[in-house]
Amino acid sequence: MNTPPRIPKTVLVALTGASGMPYGLRLIETLLQGGCCVWVIYSRVAQIVARQESDLLLPANPQQAEHELAARFGAAPGQLRVFGREDWNCPPASGSNPPDAMVVCPCSMGSLAAIAHGLASSLIERAADVAMKERRTLILVPRETPFSTLHLENMLSLSRKGVVILPPAPGFYLHPAGIGDLVDFVVARILDHLQVTHALLPRWGEGSDVSHA
Repeated sequence: MNTPPRIPKTVLVALTGASGMPYGLRLIETLLQGGCCVWVIYSRVAQIVARQESDLLLPANPQQAEHELAARFGAAPGQLRVFGREDWNCPPASGSNPPDAMVVCPCSMGSLAAIAHGLASSLIERAADVAMKERRTLILVPRETPFSTLHLENMLSLSRKGVVILPPAPGFYLHPAGIGDLVDFVVARILDHLQVTHALLPRWGEGSDVSHA
């Protein structure tokens, strides 16, 4: 009996103008390593944050960005696509061709609020709106502290609509050796919710160093 070919999962990663760019970049890298097709959109402010936090210059031209990110992460031909902020004809802008899942990482409070209220005034917001209406997995990784009452109300509203709110709050029980381990902890939790196989860290109870107290 012939086994049907495995269709790669398509995940849209949106980078917005909040601190936490290493999370988003590592997520893209691990999704590609996991065999996923990855679509990328980033805001204008995300370009500034990427340069400040990761010394990465994200080109405004999507074709150039696609080439540079594919080379940076070792993507296979056609595995990575970057869409321009005003490319309203791209697949994630329509419910007829949405990704299997979408992650906004990092997610600014402005983007979260716009998504919560269905504004869809940018391609990122529209793609999130599409993901919600098509009942696709939508994960927001909000990077802000402390959260105001308004922030919390917006998150609660989205959670009630089935959106996963996943703040980047790494655990320390695995005794992280550096920033990379803290980033991988959060990225691993995102991959778990996307049902993408990874080996970034041991599961609870599997590592001998994990406390059972």
